Amino acid sequence: MGYIRSLVFGVAYLVTAVAPALAQDYPSRTVTIVVPFTPGGSTDLLARLMAHKLTERLKISFVVENKPGAGTVIGANAVAKAVPDGYTLLMGTSSPMAINATLHKKLPYNPATDLVPLGMVAQSPFVLIVNPGLNVNSVAELIKLAKARNGELTYASAGAGSPHHLFMELFATMAGIKLTHVPYKGSLPALNDVVGGQVPVMFCDVPPTAGMIQSGKVRALGISTPTHSTALPGVAPISQSGVPGFSAVAWLALAAPGGTPQPIVDKLFRETKSILATGDVRDQISNLGLLPMENPSVPELRAFVMSEIARWGEVVKASGATAD
Repeated sequence: MGYIRSLVFGVAYLVTAVAPALAQDYPSRTVTIVVPFTPGGSTDLLARLMAHKLTERLKISFVVENKPGAGTVIGANAVAKAVPDGYTLLMGTSSPMAINATLHKKLPYNPATDLVPLGMVAQSPFVLIVNPGLNVNSVAELIKLAKARNGELTYASAGAGSPHHLFMELFATMAGIKLTHVPYKGSLPALNDVVGGQVPVMFCDVPPTAGMIQSGKVRALGISTPTHSTALPGVAPISQSGVPGFSAVAWLALAAPGGTPQPIVDKLFRETKSILATGDVRDQISNLGLLPMENPSVPELRAFVMSEIARWGEVVKASGATAD
């Protein structure tokens, strides 16, 4: 018994001694942040911002690698299956970290267990827009028209299961209307057809639409967040203009492979939270038309991701969307 007791105490001592050393020595070589999208979008820009700030703070290079494809699955799976040592991270969104869990019947990774969130970097409001040729000027008028046409009114999206698609499905369900989905391969082709009048309605993220709204190429009816967006201060929340309780945002988060040692997770969480609290970073996030998010603790971030998996899973099931 004495030998076993000594062995247990010895292992416990080694664990407590090694854990701080892991955090202290990390990172000792280049860290890669994988972006599951092509360069130039909001996720890519935020990844490069975080890489720059982490490099400054930790004195080791953080570099961005774009791995687009299969609706974010290629990049997210590469991180989920990477060695969990903190040297391969993901700048993910609600798609690979929540929506894909239900959208894909044979997803090669489990977002709930194979990825651990290190920090919520920003949330992305979406704006409900219509072609100016559609004779509606408010959310209430759109709902009235949709009820009159009973499913004949079409809307564009960036593809089945994208936030553009699921936000509209949630909106239609809460508003008690029927709309017909027209999926595109990306948000820009969809937006271009809304501008051209081929499809009259769309939910779209703010950055590509702000200029078009100002120039009158599309008309904004409402913002998807419960509060006003600084990028579109004159656009009222949908929850205040026809659909009480409506709230839908995409979010962007830094994550590590599941199984990454807790001291490294904690260190990256602290550094990420500190970076996101600085005024210049918050300003850069706002300038992209995004909103900063709070980061209370890693367990609470995990709970948030789990709640998003459940919430959007219900919307995916109700819509019948599938990536298979």
